[in-house]
Amino acid sequence: MDGDVAVGVKRGSDELSMYSSSPSAMTANGSDSKKQRLDESPPSRVLHIRKLPNEVTETEVIALGLPFGKVTNILMLKGKNQAFLELGTEEAAITMVNYYTAVTPQVRNTPVFIQYSNHKELKTDSALNQRAQAVLQAVSAVQDGSSPSSDPGVLELAPPPSPVLRIIIDNMFYPVTLDVLQQIFSKFGTVMKIITFTKNNQFQALLQFSDPVNAQQAKLSLDGQNIYNSCCTLRIDFSKLVNLNVKYNNDKSRDYTRPDLPTGDGDSANKDHSLLGTPSGALASYSSGGSYSSSLSLSQGGGAISPLSAAAAAAAAAGRVALSGSGVSGVLLASNLNEEMVTPQSLFTLFGVYGDVQRVKILYNKKDSALIQLSDGNQAQLAMSHLNGQKVFGKVMRVTLSKHQTVALPREGLDDQLLTKDFAGSPLHRFKKPGSKNFQNIFPPSATLHLSNIREGVGEEDLRLLFSNSGGAVKAFKFFQDRKMALIQMSSVEEAIQALMDLHNYDMGGNHHLKVSFSKSTI
Repeated sequence: MDGDVAVGVKRGSDELSMYSSSPSAMTANGSDSKKQRLDESPPSRVLHIRKLPNEVTETEVIALGLPFGKVTNILMLKGKNQAFLELGTEEAAITMVNYYTAVTPQVRNTPVFIQYSNHKELKTDSALNQRAQAVLQAVSAVQDGSSPSSDPGVLELAPPPSPVLRIIIDNMFYPVTLDVLQQIFSKFGTVMKIITFTKNNQFQALLQFSDPVNAQQAKLSLDGQNIYNSCCTLRIDFSKLVNLNVKYNNDKSRDYTRPDLPTGDGDSANKDHSLLGTPSGALASYSSGGSYSSSLSLSQGGGAISPLSAAAAAAAAAGRVALSGSGVSGVLLASNLNEEMVTPQSLFTLFGVYGDVQRVKILYNKKDSALIQLSDGNQAQLAMSHLNGQKVFGKVMRVTLSKHQTVALPREGLDDQLLTKDFAGSPLHRFKKPGSKNFQNIFPPSATLHLSNIREGVGEEDLRLLFSNSGGAVKAFKFFQDRKMALIQMSSVEEAIQALMDLHNYDMGGNHHLKVSFSKSTI
């Protein structure tokens, strides 16, 4: 507990000095009893932030508080990896603490701890705190819409040159849609127009606010942050353009002031706007009136807002058309396979949960490895993120991106072991129909499977028997009201993967082929 200390005002000094604090004030945001203990410290508009990473900047600390209201003072204690942040009102501080009680705050992908200070205000006239004050003054100027009176060079916050931001997304593991960008950036003001494009194999966007000050505030808060956990990092600069000319409202560009614009040539397939939206819940926290964690993380674990499955579903829902041809190979290498059991068909079915598999080749000289070609690089990334490390046929499968751009078919008559199969014309592709509900139902492998297209008259016992015959134990079962769909829970994820590979597209008779996918629900 030695390093976990609060800060008090030393009488007769304008510096803040250290003093011992009660254990009740020392609660980590991640603790089970955090709410009870935090309630023991009376609310204050001064917040104590601990466990900050080394080399953290004032801007990053201020960014934690910006979404909740005006930040009026800051004190950095870099030697102790701590800081104090004073908000304009106690209400804003309460909102911030309540939010970060549910969502672990992160700075540079490191969890930090936030609690009420015992002080009602900060006194920081010291020369040692000048840099922090200069940063704060610049931020205040942005918040107030005026120009800072101190030297703004600390933050390069000269009067904003443009209401248009140029956004580059690094480490883009999941596709990022117009709707995701609009919901994130609209926290800082009215987003009028967005144009997305790929340049130098990088996904980029131009985004126009109604006011340059809003653009400046968004840049200050979001530059360097991640949209999804540890990936999709925002790099933001001002654009040289001051006004965007948007001709079409589709999955690549949008003018929110002109809903009457056409969708443009070649986009007729996307008139179903379910393709353009994100699945419910994927970004709930952006639109619910609360704010977001500084990492904007949408994944499970520290800083979680909602499950990674929702992020993946958002990616699948809208990324495919907008981002195909992004330069990433659509070919995966799966290794450490059970060569006695694996077939091109089983890999087609399993990887087909995350994309449309075109070809599968089990390597002739290394039969525990296979190449799987999907429709594009985004599907390949999605499949890799969900399937790498899963246990298949009793062995932990490794999935990586392949250096190959395509999977070559063998010359006729040379593949006597049937190790290569072309699935390009398969009727079982899940994602060939734009706007299909399948885009919104992509989830990581789980022990619970979603069954659909169940034939009339087929009962619970029939399905339990069918799935236990695939080598697993059925733990639970639940029909949906119409009895055409059901949830079935196996005793492990590995058993569910096995059952999906065996029974997806199983012929139930009467032209009813059972559809099987992973579910986000439990029974």
